[in-house]
Amino acid sequence: MKITALTTYRVAPRWMFLKIDTDEGISGWGEPVIEGRARTVETAVREFGETLIGQDPGRINDLWQSMYRGHFYRGGPILMSAIAGIDQALWDIKGKALGVPVHELLGGRVRDRMKVYGWVGGDRPGEVIENMQRLMAHGFDTFKLNGCEEMPMLASNRAVDAAVAVAAGVRTALGQQVDFGLDFHGRVAMPMAKVLLKELEPLRPLFVEEPVLAEQAEYYARLADSTSIPLAAGERMYSRFEFKRVLEGGGIAILQPDLSHAGGITECHKIAAMAEAHDVALAPHCPLGPVALAACLQIDLVAHNAVLQEQSMGIHYNRGAELLDYVVNKDDFRVEGGYIQALRKPGLGVEIDEARVVHASRQAPDWHNPLWRHADGSVAEW
Repeated sequence: MKITALTTYRVAPRWMFLKIDTDEGISGWGEPVIEGRARTVETAVREFGETLIGQDPGRINDLWQSMYRGHFYRGGPILMSAIAGIDQALWDIKGKALGVPVHELLGGRVRDRMKVYGWVGGDRPGEVIENMQRLMAHGFDTFKLNGCEEMPMLASNRAVDAAVAVAAGVRTALGQQVDFGLDFHGRVAMPMAKVLLKELEPLRPLFVEEPVLAEQAEYYARLADSTSIPLAAGERMYSRFEFKRVLEGGGIAILQPDLSHAGGITECHKIAAMAEAHDVALAPHCPLGPVALAACLQIDLVAHNAVLQEQSMGIHYNRGAELLDYVVNKDDFRVEGGYIQALRKPGLGVEIDEARVVHASRQAPDWHNPLWRHADGSVAEW
């Protein structure tokens, strides 16, 4: 079998799909994208295509190393996201060719279903209770919301109280019916992270994500020593080599690699094992589309330390399309009691509605995150 073509499709709301064709009529799907930089990743995918056309898609490890090590400059969000989507599609092809789901090729599943959570509240958390109640009616009991709005390096007591009030409101309204994580989204610098963690501790959030930016990872251990709240990070780390340093530094309780950013299934399988060796849980980052989610679920099913799976059904970014709009086998992604059952179809387990993808790609929006500023006019972390 030989690779004959790589075709990309940018689609609403902010996703990009990749189809890899072969000379035996078996095709695989991947999702290579950096949110807000889809066209840049698209170019990288096409450049990698020069390495891939004519190659055997079954030699996934060799092709991965060729893309990663065969070029002098490597790593980073663009190149690793391109590799990630290609890798997903190669695993999809291999599973389809052998007639088994990817998790069988990775040694078989360690669980029969995976706990998932829903996003609520938007960029600036609002209507959180109402959104949680709506999703609870659809089987969710675990959620994530942004932990604050803009947060300067030295914030007022009012800003701290406003952030804490959102989480407190959840506990007041819903008590222990729900679990929720808080995403600081890199908006909080070290001086305020310690303050917020202390104030939030009595409310017992499930975790705090990106308590500080990944480039400030040396502070994770210090923050962990100051709080009982589990700290999570990883969406802006792109290879096992970056995760290695974070794991060695300590402080992170939950690792969150993104299978569309951190080298795909091949790389994230290794990252999951590294996390397990450090007694760190795994909760793959995935506010993206159905192929990315299917890839995450394949890793979740084989990683003993996988505890939670993010997914984008109903997320505030989804304008113009929803997670299942491009999926034929929608029932396989049904949430029951807060879980998605193991995907059983060959490959990644997701059947893409190609006609709809092609149609949507003809009028794809160019999504970019907003540019936020503090009250003094300086740029704020979004």
